[in-house]
Amino acid sequence: MRQVLADFSASISELKKNPTSLLNEADGSAIAILNHNKPTAYLVPAETYEWLMDVLDDYELSQVVENRRADLSSAIEVDLNDL
Repeated sequence: MRQVLADFSASISELKKNPTSLLNEADGSAIAILNHNKPTAYLVPAETYEWLMDVLDDYELSQVVENRRADLSSAIEVDLNDL
């Protein structure tokens, strides 16, 4: 059985009946949407989703930096005074 990674959960039927009520009850927390008692989706507040996208973007940029730092042989030296 898959782990539910949220403090709140609801069935798809509950979500269809009253989504606003679920969001209010969760008070900004993620809601696991269950189908036959297995998580099929997570409903997260827009603010949380935007934060996650920022974190993911930062992580991807850090991977680019680390890859470039690992291959300094192709780096071009630049003097800041020449810029």
